[in-house]
Amino acid sequence: MPFSLYIHIPWCQSKCPYCDFNSHAAAAWPEENYASALIAEIDRRAADPPWDGQSIATIFFGGGTPSLFEPRSIGRILDAAERRFGFTRDAEITLEANPGTVDGAKLAGFRAAGINRISFGAQSFNPAILKFLGRIHSADETRLAARAALRAGFTRLNLDVIFAVPGQTLADVGIDLAEAAALGPDHISAYNLTFEEGTAFFTEMKRGRIRPLESDDQAEMYALVREELPRRGYPMYEISNYAAPGHEARHNLTYWHAESYLGIGAGAHSYARDNAGGRRWWNERMPARYIALASAGGIAETGAETVDAATAAGEFVFLNLRLRNGFALADFARRFGASFDAIHGARAARLFEGGLLERAAGRIRLTDRGLELADSVFAEFV
Repeated sequence: MPFSLYIHIPWCQSKCPYCDFNSHAAAAWPEENYASALIAEIDRRAADPPWDGQSIATIFFGGGTPSLFEPRSIGRILDAAERRFGFTRDAEITLEANPGTVDGAKLAGFRAAGINRISFGAQSFNPAILKFLGRIHSADETRLAARAALRAGFTRLNLDVIFAVPGQTLADVGIDLAEAAALGPDHISAYNLTFEEGTAFFTEMKRGRIRPLESDDQAEMYALVREELPRRGYPMYEISNYAAPGHEARHNLTYWHAESYLGIGAGAHSYARDNAGGRRWWNERMPARYIALASAGGIAETGAETVDAATAAGEFVFLNLRLRNGFALADFARRFGASFDAIHGARAARLFEGGLLERAAGRIRLTDRGLELADSVFAEFV
C-alpha cells in the first residue's frame, strides 16, 4: 500500500510569534549534515516494517522554512526516497516556502529536483498585518513568488492566509482573499489565528498586551471565508482548506483519513495503522541531537504510544469530520468491525439533536453550525 512521507526542516530566518511548530530561528544551518541525517533515516525505515516494500504516494517538506535549503539538497533527499521506496506514478510532492526566500531560479531548481507542488505562507497582503504577524516578507514578494512559481512550471500552488488577527476588519479579510485568488493558485488555505501555549503571542495575551478578536467577529470572518472562496472558484473541502475540484492536498488527506504516514526529521511524528488501531511515535526535537542520532543508526525516535481500537475509532471520526463531506458509515464499519452507532451512538445523539452533525446518503458530516463549533464537536470523540 502506498503511504505518505513527511520531511521536517526545522530552521527559519525568524520565528513567527504565533507559531508553535518545531522551528528554530538561525542565521545559518548545517544543511549538508541534516540532509545526510534525513537520508540515513530514510535508509533505515525502508528496511523495517511497515514501510519495507511500500511505495510513496505523497511527500511534504514542512518546517520551519524548507525553502531555505538549496534545490540540490532537496534533490538528494528525494533521490534517496525514490531509490529506497519508489514513487507512485502520480506522486504529489509539496514544499513549503516563504515568499521572501525564493526567486525564479531557485523555484526552477526545486521543480527540476522533483517538487511538483509549492505552498507559500502568504498570510496577508496588508503590510500592517504582516508586521504584526512577524512575517519577514512583503505582499509584493508574495505576488512575485507566486508568478515566478507558475512560470517555473508549478501547476499546483497553494497560498496560506490567516484571518481573525487583532486589529483586522472584515473588509481586510475580503481584500486578502481577493488578492490571493487573483494570483491564480489551485488551492488556498485560510486559517483562523489561534493563540497556542508556548508561543510569543500566547505569552503576550496572558499579559494583557494582545487581545484576540471577539468570538462573534471571528465567526463573521469565517463565514465570509466560507462564502467568498467558493464564489471565486475554490470550493471548501476541509475546515480551513479550499481548492479547485480535483486539486485537494492529497498529502493532508492522508492525515484527515487517519491513514499511515512516516515522518522523518527533527520532531517529526509518524503513524502506522494496524487493523483497527495502530502505533504512533515521534523523533528527537532538537536538530543537533536529531542529526547525531539519525546519523549513527538511522533511528531518532524518542517516544511512542500504542493506539488502541477505541482511541483509533474516535480519532477517525474527528479527523474525518474536518472534511466537508465527512465520512461514509460503511467505511467506519469496515475499519472498526462495528457500526458508528454501536460505538459512538450515545455521545453523538446530542450532537445530532443540537444541529451540529447531520446524516445523509450514508455519510455523517458537520452542519454549517457544526463548522463554527467544530472544536466542541471534536472534543466529544477524544
